[in-house]
Amino acid sequence: MLRPSRLALPCCIALAVLSARGERALAQSVPSAPSGKATKKPASHTPRAPSAFRETDAVAKTNSESIVVAEKRSRSQLSVGQTAISRQLPGTSPLQALQILPGVVYTTADPWGATEQNAALYIHGFAQSQLGFTMDGIPLGDQTYNNYNGLSPQRAIASENVSRVSLSSGAGDLSTASTSNLGGTIQTLSSDPQKQRGGQIAQSFGSYAAFRTFVRLDTGTFGHENRAYISYLRQDARAWDYHEHQGGQQVNLKFLHDGRRDRITVYLDWMDKAEGNEDAVVLPSTLYTRPSFYPDLDQAMAYLDASGAPPKAAGLNFRDYASTALRQDFLGYIRDEHHFSDRLTLTTTVYGHRDASAGVVTTPIGASGISKILTAYYPGQDIRSLFGGSGYTNRTTEYGITREGAMTALAYHLGHHEIELGGWYERNVNTFERRWYPFSVTNPLSPYKRPTDPLINQFANDFQTNTFQTHIQDRWAVTRALSLQAGFKSSLQYTNGRLTVPGLPASLSPAGSTTASGGQIDATEAFLPSFGAVWRIGPHDQLFANIQKNMRGYQALGYGYATPWGIPSQAGFENFRRTGHPETSWTYETGWRFNHPLTRSPALSIDGQLSYYHVDFSNRLLTVSSSPQITSLTGAASLLENVGGVTTNGADAEFTLHLPWHLSLYDAASYNRSTYDNNYQSGSAVVATAGKYVVAVPEWMNKFIFAYSHDGFYAQLTGDYIGRRYATYLNDLSVTPMTLFGFSSGYTLHHLPVLRDASVQFTITNLTNTRNWSTILATNASKQFTAYPQAPRQFFLTFTGHF
Repeated sequence: MLRPSRLALPCCIALAVLSARGERALAQSVPSAPSGKATKKPASHTPRAPSAFRETDAVAKTNSESIVVAEKRSRSQLSVGQTAISRQLPGTSPLQALQILPGVVYTTADPWGATEQNAALYIHGFAQSQLGFTMDGIPLGDQTYNNYNGLSPQRAIASENVSRVSLSSGAGDLSTASTSNLGGTIQTLSSDPQKQRGGQIAQSFGSYAAFRTFVRLDTGTFGHENRAYISYLRQDARAWDYHEHQGGQQVNLKFLHDGRRDRITVYLDWMDKAEGNEDAVVLPSTLYTRPSFYPDLDQAMAYLDASGAPPKAAGLNFRDYASTALRQDFLGYIRDEHHFSDRLTLTTTVYGHRDASAGVVTTPIGASGISKILTAYYPGQDIRSLFGGSGYTNRTTEYGITREGAMTALAYHLGHHEIELGGWYERNVNTFERRWYPFSVTNPLSPYKRPTDPLINQFANDFQTNTFQTHIQDRWAVTRALSLQAGFKSSLQYTNGRLTVPGLPASLSPAGSTTASGGQIDATEAFLPSFGAVWRIGPHDQLFANIQKNMRGYQALGYGYATPWGIPSQAGFENFRRTGHPETSWTYETGWRFNHPLTRSPALSIDGQLSYYHVDFSNRLLTVSSSPQITSLTGAASLLENVGGVTTNGADAEFTLHLPWHLSLYDAASYNRSTYDNNYQSGSAVVATAGKYVVAVPEWMNKFIFAYSHDGFYAQLTGDYIGRRYATYLNDLSVTPMTLFGFSSGYTLHHLPVLRDASVQFTITNLTNTRNWSTILATNASKQFTAYPQAPRQFFLTFTGHF
């Protein structure tokens, strides 16, 4: 087992012997030999003004195999390159690629990390809905599974087209187009079209009938500095513990005109996917999985009694016939980066996004809470016959998103100052609906098709959100060694939510609840400051520090969710509108970046980063349920309340030790202590959470990559230790620590008769076949939580050719 206390010792010993000879860029080549690193180009005497959306000066130049430490940044920023992503597993999601970085917890029940329903991301004590996400600067929303303001990175771009993924784990840049980045930002950057005409073909095969086919064609340079590519992706795999499939199709197109004055980019994405969803296990329980019955309808019907109820012994862990997430997205943007001079640049982007999604669950009509809903709309009727005679019903949660937005930033290089002024506007119209459909015993609907003609429209909301965000910042090079950064942003979010279809009170839980009519609630903060400094204390070392305030807007979702519009009465909504506050955070971070040779020979060197952070998180929002435990599938009425704050202290240490013999060792150790500041009231009871650990966040983590790379061949062993995670607010239940190992190896041949190069890669995930809980859903004060199982060991073989 990877004990952080033991792994910290060799790290400290290595850092203690750092010397100050030579000068190299602050970049880490994790899987490759030291000789493979590129050096940073010298700065021009008349540099172009930096673009707000291309970090040309922020990341050390290096190859795509690297984990990169940002330069000139007053905050921690680490990036994972394309080759490092694909060596985890070809096609892995951009978010899962970040799991090798310190301070990151990414869990999922599938090996690619692409199934959104059971994926969870935590960074420095914050959940994914409290982070900011962009793709080429385009906002992707807060990654809530129930879509309302964006889409996941893997739906925005195929993994093979990703250039790198960057994490600012303390606080994101002021220009980030996000209203949720309390705890940092994640930027996914697309690769540019190749200057040489050609293409790429990649084919993967794996366990559980998995296959992934990727084809990309590059035009090469044509006309006046134009180039483009188009790619097609098809993926499918059977879920490892049931018989539903997970996969879809995706098309990406990118055009680039790189002229003398203008850099124009056009990007289009289409994604259509259907994913069989894993059912979480309600714990404590002796179960490890809850497989659905699909496609065996006879077995599913035999599971129910005459009323359509599952066995009483199953409790909340009853089995569904099927559960599927259907997602279809269209995303596009046009950007012009215009250089008025070498010192003045205006970057303007317009974008649009359309999403049509549905979560479809084919569930027993007699399951806890469901029969109450159905009989509320059809009292005194034969519910089983009315809903198709199978004993099951199709319940859908249907979403629609229409977003349009624009961003602009003016960057001016004035003497020793780099000044940037920018703004972002977005109009988002989203819908949220709950419907119930029949499921016929004679003509059962495929779980991969969206049902039509509902028998019940239980409730529906629509929302219109207008977001305005402006920022101004200045980076001042006080001396050649010291630079200061200061600025602020204003964030204004106006959301009007309407209840277009009210729910029958008799169908809601508990009795007497209503769906709120809604109205407008604003989340505004005119002054969100940021201050930072970078001090180069030698050719190999930098110190940095940053202080920043952020705010999170309200989520535009309705009944059953932790939003103002989910409060089960209009009086409760009005009370929150008068007294509620959006969540805010103050983040303080400081650190040391280094890159040192350990001998006169460049074959032995070390580089990395140490950082410390403190966060004061205020106005934490929590749904205080009228029921202390989960009692039905449909949930219970709850109030949305500000329940105090969270205090976080932590440290991250990561380094790469470049060794002779083409070896390298990367290690990342993390410590995080996030605790609740206050107790809260639930009905007449006080829930004593003050001083308790934040749920789902481990105190200790450690990751390593031990790699060999030489002459076209590479092999790497990875390890990932996740410490104990508490699963209730009172910390009476927890998930034991786990260590996951992975292995991959590959070989590349160059200058073949037909192909420029061809490679084969073999990958094993969960090498030791560890059984534990991956994602945990901690929503209760005590005694109960839900969780998803860890995916078992799986094998993958990938063939890739470039022509």
